[in-house]
Amino acid sequence: MNEPEENAGRIEVRVPMSGVFYRSPAPDQPPYVEVGDVVKKKQVLGLLETMKVFQKIKSPSNGTIVEIVPNNETALKDNDLVFVLEKG
Repeated sequence: MNEPEENAGRIEVRVPMSGVFYRSPAPDQPPYVEVGDVVKKKQVLGLLETMKVFQKIKSPSNGTIVEIVPNNETALKDNDLVFVLEKG
């Protein structure tokens, strides 16, 4: 994954390549995270599917989810913003 960008205590999580973003591990399962959730470093936040291969999008730091940018099953391009965390 790309290195997270920090801005005034906020961390931007971006995708390293183009693919389809998924918020949950399967259509019938709940999302990995919601806005307001407290997360730990390396916790899975979502999935990126590229050429039928799934990569886990992991939290680069402990913090709180303040924004989930794309909707579920959204096609993303290289370096698109996916999550914004408040460092904590």
